Amino acid sequence: MGQGLSLEQTLQQRLSPLQVQTIKLIQLPQQEMEATVRKELEDNPVLEELPLAREENPEKPEEGAPKDLSLESMKDDSTPYYKLRVNNRGRDEEPRRDTLSVKEGITDSLMEQLGFRDLSKEQYKIAAFLIGSLDGDGYLRRSVSSVVDDLVLRANIQTDEETVEYLLGVIQQFEPAGVGARDLRECLLLQLKGREQTPAVRAATLILDKYFTEFSNRHYDKILSRTGLSREELKEVQELIRRLNPHPGGIIDDQYADKADQITPDFVLTYEQGEFQLDMPRFKVPEPRLSRNYARILEAGATTRAEKETYDFVKQRWEAAKLLVDAVKQRENTLRKTMQAIIDYQKAYFIDGDEKHLRPMVLKDIADVTGFDISTISRVANSKYIETPFGVFSLKSFFSEGMANKEGEEISTKEIKAALRQCVDGEDKSSPLTDDELVGRLSSMGYKVARRTVAKYRDQLSIPTARLRKEL
Repeated sequence: MGQGLSLEQTLQQRLSPLQVQTIKLIQLPQQEMEATVRKELEDNPVLEELPLAREENPEKPEEGAPKDLSLESMKDDSTPYYKLRVNNRGRDEEPRRDTLSVKEGITDSLMEQLGFRDLSKEQYKIAAFLIGSLDGDGYLRRSVSSVVDDLVLRANIQTDEETVEYLLGVIQQFEPAGVGARDLRECLLLQLKGREQTPAVRAATLILDKYFTEFSNRHYDKILSRTGLSREELKEVQELIRRLNPHPGGIIDDQYADKADQITPDFVLTYEQGEFQLDMPRFKVPEPRLSRNYARILEAGATTRAEKETYDFVKQRWEAAKLLVDAVKQRENTLRKTMQAIIDYQKAYFIDGDEKHLRPMVLKDIADVTGFDISTISRVANSKYIETPFGVFSLKSFFSEGMANKEGEEISTKEIKAALRQCVDGEDKSSPLTDDELVGRLSSMGYKVARRTVAKYRDQLSIPTARLRKEL
């Protein structure tokens, strides 16, 4: 077999450095975007943060402001300096939110109560270690033996399981009631223990202690036959248990409307006088710009060896900085264009927030409108949120497959789920609707779905089976 040379022409698609950088930034939510830009500002001396412009003349650039210069046009001073928004007013003020860490709140409260107990120095340390081992709900999710081992390894305290059990019992007497429990059953029993021992409380204690599994699985007939309670008495017990708190660790935080983990929306949508207004608040995300001082170094060029080294370093950092500035700008343009396409596509929904007006929409639909790749739309929708007049929603929630109703019209699966939720909310809880009965109800409403589809949607909505929805 002979050897020879041959030429072959192939077509390959390569992403430019700017495209790669933009793709990385597009998928970042607000918090990660802020961290990324701030790190670049710290690492690259050519970058600087755009200061807030004067409110009385927002369109007038500050004196000596750097221009958006390219390496090919260093001498051209007519290029306007870089700005990301039209009004150039700087970052939007982030809404103030009073937040409280649930874990810090419950720990501080328990430690304060511990200080009033007459304990030895070693007992105090063990009890404090136990309090620090509780999770955010106030539960001890570990075995006593593992706590004993950890006390030796991490705190250099030699103790035994009996001592740890005793001190855990001390903590279980603290407020809020139920704290320090090892499971839900113990948590509820601790709360009943501190109540006045009425007949209903004693019956609830008996059921949780002896028939917790049957009660959890709604096997009420078994409980009635084994306890001798009447149906009315069991219903009273059920209401009593339902009023108990399964998450005692979060009770301290109940008075706060805002939680410690806040979602920062990437978009804010308002609807006034029949017009939509889409804004992209920056909050804490800095605006990077190119430094004019380093631009002058590149404009001046280099004659000596030392100047050449400085010139090469600045040129390299300038290219990286220019890449980031352009990528940030492209990111905003891509996000805005994609979000605007979603709003236009789901216009009827964004007017009133009624899920029945939500049209079936997949990534390809928005990709066709914007001209972006499907993967780009997916990155935009990932971890992004929009604030609307009727709540804050993930962009992913607006995408759904479609199904045909009896009239042959294509409807969103979200509309079917909303109808399913409506059926369950309106059912007789003493005789909940089975999946087959839900199929019939949905069919009468114009939604033709199979039983397995109903079961799938029910699971996605976290709706239990009919047996577990049964009430007395």
